[in-house]
Amino acid sequence: MRPNHHHTTSSLRSQRLTGWLGAALLAAAGLTPVHANTDPLSDLLSTPGSAGLGLAVRAEQSPYVGGGTRYDLLPLYLYEGKRVFLHGSRAGLKLLDDGAQRVDLFLDQRFEGYADDRIPPSLAGMAERGSGLDAGVSYRYRQPWGTLQAEYLQDAAGFSKGSELRLSYAYDWRSGRLALRPSLTLAARSAKLNNYYYGVRPGEATTTRPAYAPGSGVNTTLGLYATYELSEGWRLLGGVTRTFLDDKVKASPIIGKSAQTGVFIGAAYDFGTYKGHWTQETSPTYLKLLYGKSTEDGCHLAKIITLRCASTAKVNSTRIAGVQVGKPFIEQLNGWPLDIVGYVGLLQHDDRGLAPNGLQLDAFMKAYYYGFPWSERVKTRLGLGVGVSLAQRAPYAESSSQAARGRSPSRLLSYLDPSIDVSLGDLIGRPGLKDTYLGFGVSHRSGIFGSSRLLGNVNGGSNYIYTYIETVL
Repeated sequence: MRPNHHHTTSSLRSQRLTGWLGAALLAAAGLTPVHANTDPLSDLLSTPGSAGLGLAVRAEQSPYVGGGTRYDLLPLYLYEGKRVFLHGSRAGLKLLDDGAQRVDLFLDQRFEGYADDRIPPSLAGMAERGSGLDAGVSYRYRQPWGTLQAEYLQDAAGFSKGSELRLSYAYDWRSGRLALRPSLTLAARSAKLNNYYYGVRPGEATTTRPAYAPGSGVNTTLGLYATYELSEGWRLLGGVTRTFLDDKVKASPIIGKSAQTGVFIGAAYDFGTYKGHWTQETSPTYLKLLYGKSTEDGCHLAKIITLRCASTAKVNSTRIAGVQVGKPFIEQLNGWPLDIVGYVGLLQHDDRGLAPNGLQLDAFMKAYYYGFPWSERVKTRLGLGVGVSLAQRAPYAESSSQAARGRSPSRLLSYLDPSIDVSLGDLIGRPGLKDTYLGFGVSHRSGIFGSSRLLGNVNGGSNYIYTYIETVL
């Protein structure tokens, strides 16, 4: 077993990491194509000002002895702005983008190391090597013969304190709906970076695991990325990589493979290929005020939306109050009674003295269906929002449940917002209030069953049942 101070330090660092990463993601989500060759999600969104949502599954061979294959769910929160971009685990600013040349400043999660609850047996007794957060700058030069790119990354979360310089070449090939991007990347890694992820500290050495410091080195990665346009909005995406480790890294006693293979496959929907209401000054603005209470233990989202549970907590009840502002992306999708609205919301948690109060920032896309037989008389909307949520501090409902499992909470989680409402104007016979709605909803934060490293591998979350009024300005 590892000493407790390692666990405490790594937990604090993990909370700090998800906070910094979440702040970058949500800042980007609130602001309008990208060609970063080391970014497999570049070029996915087709129009300036567009936003998208998706999900990818990653599988990667662990380099560690006995590490097996690691699987990970990666929620894809996508945005392409004139100066800001968001690509799942990478968010940044565009300092220059003239088509041929591109300069970015960015934050990006580093998917290396292992979580403290998923340690390979060969690493027992070693301190956690956590996923890091890199701050970086990149320069891209794009021509018909291919794209050259240079990136410099520096650990920004205090894990390895190391750095990396990447040089890459990629070629874009398209045939109809299919686009392929083969690439070659050389990554010059500093001694601090390699020693952290692939070294053995003197205090971690055993008779079968001697102390070792690989020092600096160069890894080589071959990659092939692909996208396929299923429709005007839907994209399939995937990729395969093969990384050849530096000889000094391969010589480490904890490394069992000379090369790593990684595969990912997913799908994403591009909301920006339609009307682009988000950038139109004349488009309506949705304003929503809400107030809610936490649910009883065991009253999870599936039970709530199937009407098997609607009770709020009687013991250790906590509250939320907030405002959400939205803009329409799509009205009457494919002629159906279905609208898509993008929202940014700010909630205040009142933890009733059980924990310090805090704010919560949410960014999500929400679908509204209103094709019910009675909607001509009383318009009724059934909604479902999907996005990302960043808490100033983990609310009591989450921190207490994670503490019971001996786990740390995450400030950055996925966000779901199901709701049902009716037109106030139709209810009371006031046409002027037809676009004002009264309803009920659920504010749900989730770690996707502990399967996402981006979300801190958190299993569980929180549910708040709320009432609200929403109007169109």
